Amino acid sequence: MPTINTVLGPIEVADLGFTLTHEHLFTASAGIRQTYPELFGDFEELTREVVVCLTDARNGGVQTMIEVSTLDLGRDIRFLADMSRRTGVHIIAATGIWRDIPRALWNRSPDEIAHLFIRELTQGIDGTEICAGIIKVANDAEGVTREGEIILRAAARASRQTGARISTHSYAPGRVGEQQVAIFEDEGLDLSQVYIGHSNDSTDLEYLLGLVSKGVWLGMDRHGGATLIGPDADGRAQTLAALIKAGAGDRVMVSHDWSVLGVSRTSDPRASRTWNPDGWLYATRKLFPRLVELGITAEQVNRLNIDNPRGFLGG
Repeated sequence: MPTINTVLGPIEVADLGFTLTHEHLFTASAGIRQTYPELFGDFEELTREVVVCLTDARNGGVQTMIEVSTLDLGRDIRFLADMSRRTGVHIIAATGIWRDIPRALWNRSPDEIAHLFIRELTQGIDGTEICAGIIKVANDAEGVTREGEIILRAAARASRQTGARISTHSYAPGRVGEQQVAIFEDEGLDLSQVYIGHSNDSTDLEYLLGLVSKGVWLGMDRHGGATLIGPDADGRAQTLAALIKAGAGDRVMVSHDWSVLGVSRTSDPRASRTWNPDGWLYATRKLFPRLVELGITAEQVNRLNIDNPRGFLGG
């Protein structure tokens, strides 16, 4: 059976269970916790709140979480392992780079950067033996910049050498997923190893189904928030239902892009609950019942977070 790296070691893909495919425990920036720890507030309080939220998620059926925080989002690999150990939730960590591409990488070659990603996938992260299980990349409203293209090509090369899947942050209103796919195609990457994230920031079915026709997976992974770009909660539900009815139900996955603490906004780890009191259970509590009202069957709903993540990560 294929396996996938979690922060506590590899597990069989068949054992993933209900999987959230794009989440964060907290988000910050590289070095912020070490240099300006006051921006995190009371870290012990944050730790307690993460344990509570993860335990709630586990008790609500969540078995696995893909935690897509990279170096430039303040990734803390030891913290991820501790939280997984305490709560029993499988956590898959990410290598790669988000939108805040470090200056040190701007003029490096894709091959040089691919080597860094491969090391984190196969040897360990930050002096540990904890290996990433996925590669994260990001391109936003400005599209694929010169530096962004270097990271995309590095990710593609690391994926080709290791088999690790790629998860993207994209700007769906600007159809940035198409730009990402074009570069992956140019690199000769098997597009079934690519997940185009934040696709439900758009209701453009022609764009979304066009991506599916290329062979990628769609991350319908922004739910439960009040400050997101794009459609409201019901618009997102209706777009997802339309994709399923159009025959794309076996290529889409659902998540939230939610974090207990976003350091760019607050130092209070309880603040995120004010705009998403359901946390990582919003999809099961609110979205999935709405999909059933829109004519989606229970079998089709179950596929979104069980069969499809298994197919993406192990297919």
